[in-house]
Amino acid sequence: MRIYKFIIMKLHRTLFAALAMAAGVTLNAQNAHNMVVQTNKVGAPIQPTMYGLFFEDINYGADGGLYAELIKNRSFEFPQSFMGWNIFGNVKLMDDGPFERNPHYVRLGNSGHAHKHTGIENEGFFGIGVKEGAEYRFSVWARGENQKIRIELIDNNTMQEKQAFEYKDLVIDSKDWKQYEVILKSPRTEPKAHLRIFLESAGTVDLEHVSLFPTDTWEGRKNGLRKDLVQALYDIKPGVFRFPGGCIVEGTDVATRYQWKNTVGPVENRPLNENRWHYTFKYRFFPDYFQTYGLGFFEYFQLSEDIGAEPLPILNCGLICQYQNDPEHQIATSELECYIQDALDLIEFANGDVNTTWGKVRAEMGHPESFNLKFIGIGNEQWGSEYPERLKPFIERLRKAHPEIKIVGSSGPNSEGEDFDYLWPEMTKLKADLVDEHFYRPESWFLAQGNRYDNYDRKGPKVFAGEYACHGKGKKWNHFNAALMEAAFMTGLERNADVVHMATYAPLFAHVEGWQWRPDMIWFDNLNSVRTCSYYVQQLYAHNKGTNVLPLTMDKKPVSGQEGQDGLFASAVWDKDEQAYIVKIANTSDSAQPVSVTFAGLKKNDKLAEGKCITLHSADLDKDNTVENPNVITPQESTVTTDGHVLNAEVAPRTFAVYKFVKASNK
Repeated sequence: MRIYKFIIMKLHRTLFAALAMAAGVTLNAQNAHNMVVQTNKVGAPIQPTMYGLFFEDINYGADGGLYAELIKNRSFEFPQSFMGWNIFGNVKLMDDGPFERNPHYVRLGNSGHAHKHTGIENEGFFGIGVKEGAEYRFSVWARGENQKIRIELIDNNTMQEKQAFEYKDLVIDSKDWKQYEVILKSPRTEPKAHLRIFLESAGTVDLEHVSLFPTDTWEGRKNGLRKDLVQALYDIKPGVFRFPGGCIVEGTDVATRYQWKNTVGPVENRPLNENRWHYTFKYRFFPDYFQTYGLGFFEYFQLSEDIGAEPLPILNCGLICQYQNDPEHQIATSELECYIQDALDLIEFANGDVNTTWGKVRAEMGHPESFNLKFIGIGNEQWGSEYPERLKPFIERLRKAHPEIKIVGSSGPNSEGEDFDYLWPEMTKLKADLVDEHFYRPESWFLAQGNRYDNYDRKGPKVFAGEYACHGKGKKWNHFNAALMEAAFMTGLERNADVVHMATYAPLFAHVEGWQWRPDMIWFDNLNSVRTCSYYVQQLYAHNKGTNVLPLTMDKKPVSGQEGQDGLFASAVWDKDEQAYIVKIANTSDSAQPVSVTFAGLKKNDKLAEGKCITLHSADLDKDNTVENPNVITPQESTVTTDGHVLNAEVAPRTFAVYKFVKASNK
């Protein structure tokens, strides 16, 4: 009988412990890791830009992704003019069109036989995704006298009885070029439709800039952005938005470097650019990956404004991809004037009066008000003496013309080593305001970097952790354990907010059929998107960044995964607006860790109201959310209380936890 009682008591205790662990609390602090938060030592302010977003057009992030255009090669400007198109009947490619920088168009002529047909068909980006009941705006620049075309959405599945499931006829009634529009309403959901256009009349019609957009774009804008993808960005509450890259800033060669002036003005006249990623990896080869620049610098600034983030444009410094080009093939320092002028003109485009040359362009695009640009980056992740030699004249000219603009330099492509050690002193010497550090590293690196910024020079340039992600050793894909490593590492960013002013995970987007690089924060197909565990880590930090750092120690040391700390990482902040204390704890170990957090320095009548605990956890470390199963791992919220000014909790194995308490006074 005693044995049975013992077993029952043990089962009760096990169940109670499991319930307590799930809630994130336990009733006693025996054997706990004792942490102390000094509430009366409010530290460095946390910058509004602290947690943000980095966008690069990789993985079909722009065309085929964030940019909601559904037609590939809409102006027939790809080097292979009909890439993305099937043509049939009497179709001719012409090159004297109405748009100087996109001169190509197609001429559809009579087939010469009553039972033969002329037309074109577009495959979209891995198909064209349409949803039941949704409307799509077809538009085209055309000319032709009393001609008619039929626009169809067709099923690409040849087993269907009928190919077309939605169509509209459109009369082309002018011998001059004119834009026409028609709305198609899909009667069904189809992830891989095609768009087909038939010539329905006996004459000739010319077509240019063939376009199809959902009417339900972000903010309902024509030529707009994909709504679900922007919503995911908005929901993070980012403080900074870095664009347009990344390596595409450099290009593969001089001709394909990113040039912001080509991305503004009427969208029909923005020239095509080769995306430097389409040929980069033979094992993920996409020769049809180009940039139409429909998503350009005006749209990037507008998006930054929409999501409440400071815009951070990155410009070419006169260096083309150093991995792919020898020093003798780079732009000479004596030829930098046009590059420097581009930087000056960009500031005028973003902030200039409507009577200035580039301020007028912005106003004509629909935004007479300044975009209030405060930061500019010169160069991506360049290295060697070539970089500071080119950066110096930029800084001199920009400081003289715009002392109000903060300049971001780079420490190269690595998180340490020869190039890193050379560039940091150079950035200090040139008085860059921030230095962009990049690190794609394995779990061991992230676990060893908890104290990375503790000994940085407090008087030198500030840190922008501009591209980082945990690339699991042998598991270079999205999975929970990688996100947990990032959460642990970020406690060190937060603890050193006097030095670290910005941090952005990278890359941001990836199409499930068109990726070239992983892991990535947000994945999508033609109809759906998914927020990964890494996304939720970023969101938890951004939503709970607070306004000031608070000292948090264990045995008078930072909680940064050091020996004897059992895989714990922690940081604390004060939010003066919400009058709240926020503690973040990452348990990277395989065991539950009891913790006791004392909020020292509170007055006797200060009370911590019932708080909340938000946890991100997965028993399977290799799992993540997918497009098919988007909610496998999501933050879970529960209530939590303190014993006076002490939080006693148990953090489950391999878990990231955020504790938040509002300060209340008993008067």
